[in-house]
Amino acid sequence: MKLGSLKEGGRDGTLVVVDRNLQRAVRADGVAATLQQALDDWSNAAPRLNALYQALQEGRADGAFDLDDAMLAAPLPRAYEFVDGSAYLPHVERVRRARGAEVPQSFYSDPLMYQATSAGFYGPRDPILAASEEWGIDLEAEVVVVTDDVPMGVSPATAAGHIQLVGLVNDVSLRGLIPGELAKGFGFLQSKPRSALSPVLVTPDELGAAWHGEKLHLPMRTWINGRWFGEAEAGVDMQFSFADLVAHAAKTRPLAAGTLVGSGTIANEDTGKGASCLAEQRTVETLRDGKPATPFLKFGDTVRIEITDADGASIFGAIEQVVTRQPPRG
Repeated sequence: MKLGSLKEGGRDGTLVVVDRNLQRAVRADGVAATLQQALDDWSNAAPRLNALYQALQEGRADGAFDLDDAMLAAPLPRAYEFVDGSAYLPHVERVRRARGAEVPQSFYSDPLMYQATSAGFYGPRDPILAASEEWGIDLEAEVVVVTDDVPMGVSPATAAGHIQLVGLVNDVSLRGLIPGELAKGFGFLQSKPRSALSPVLVTPDELGAAWHGEKLHLPMRTWINGRWFGEAEAGVDMQFSFADLVAHAAKTRPLAAGTLVGSGTIANEDTGKGASCLAEQRTVETLRDGKPATPFLKFGDTVRIEITDADGASIFGAIEQVVTRQPPRG
């Protein structure tokens, strides 16, 4: 099934079930007012939501309406936790090689992960807000999963059973602020603003054969200002599966229902497939030409991120955002 949230009903939106073609929807308030409420009682809510999804598919759902992406907030407008990995080691290897550093051997057995902001997510058509282009505004096209309650210390095999939803995230980065923050030795903060989620999140069964080994085996397509930027294969060169990432995050603490776990920027050894972030493209250019040529995002630029199935149909809907200047605040 496919789930989203309307921009109504307060800060956490109103839960809707969306049809497979992303054309029609029905409010699910008879099951749960918000997606977070559904996740808090997932074993009870999921079968009821799935029954509503089947009714919508068959044209039997009372109150169904035509859906416009502009109506949608992020499926989870705010979440208890968002942890983001860096599971695609070709990206890590290239970035470190560009600055003359080797990849520590531990990176191949122990995932990289940081605590991202979860207090608010952009909707799929909301602008990317930044106060300055000098901050080095960048997209990061990633796959994200959402869990139910995950006990502390679970194995990857057990963690796989706690992955309930899959979607896309544009994990916005401010590259110009990252070096100074990392130099302090205490991680990201200002360099990682709000991210955007895809119009809908879907249950893994919706992905069919494309979901196996707790990885999504489809290309991540990105465009900037309407021009093709990349279609890196999400299931290729992913060092750690989502089960590995969830287990890593839960090693020393339980994860609350509604926790998002990101894959990190999708990158392949084959650079001919383009990139999923500008920093990756600039690194490829630096290694090839001695300096980067592609600029970071400017105000007015448009970013589009989408994954389609084998028939070309959008699975999660597209994230499409305009980079916008944040008005000065007094």
